[in-house]
Amino acid sequence: MRVLLKLSGEALGGGDGRGLEPAGLAPLALEIREFMDAGGELGIVVGGGNLVRGAALAEAGSDRVTADHIGTLGTIMNGLAMAEVLKQHGLKTRVFSSVAVAGIAEGYQRDAAVAALAEGTVCFFTGGTGNPLFTTDTAACLRGIEVQADLVLKATKVDGVYSADPNRDATATRFDELTYNEVLSRGLAVMDLPAIWLCQDHGMPLVVFDMTTPGGLARIVRGEPVGTRIAAE
Repeated sequence: MRVLLKLSGEALGGGDGRGLEPAGLAPLALEIREFMDAGGELGIVVGGGNLVRGAALAEAGSDRVTADHIGTLGTIMNGLAMAEVLKQHGLKTRVFSSVAVAGIAEGYQRDAAVAALAEGTVCFFTGGTGNPLFTTDTAACLRGIEVQADLVLKATKVDGVYSADPNRDATATRFDELTYNEVLSRGLAVMDLPAIWLCQDHGMPLVVFDMTTPGGLARIVRGEPVGTRIAAE
């Protein structure tokens, strides 16, 4: 099974979700190693919110395009850091970037990425879509479609999609399955709209799950139900 995993930048940070916390990366690496050992093929898109948020810079008065470019650099830094941790756990990695950073990361090239995934290399797709004004959620769905992933995974801190924030609303109900139309009609905060539209238009299934639950990734490659599955119909 080929999977595109979207990780938030905060997942790489400390308790407050900021910076890069080496101790916090090891559990992620163990989960990924278990997934690969189970026969999975994995591409990863990591956000940059633990280092810098382009939207926050824009709100503070920065030009939005420049702010997004700064945020893009954060995703490259996170990809490089996570790739090094995975190497320490015996995994092969390659870091691709949508923006030119010669000598630091490879330029993204679809065929090269597909070949690397097929060879069991964990591929990091950094630099977002290569354009400002698009989130890393959209980049994850775009790359998942391009490399012909079987599904896109969005790692969160809750075990699926709920009718409301379960940390704030005790009456929130969890969904096992949803359609993209239901996500849109209910206004569920799963991903940003361009990401949802991309997956819906291309029939790409999406699974929202809790990355902090041990064994979740390996269960997915074994075909076991995990989190909330979202599909076209």
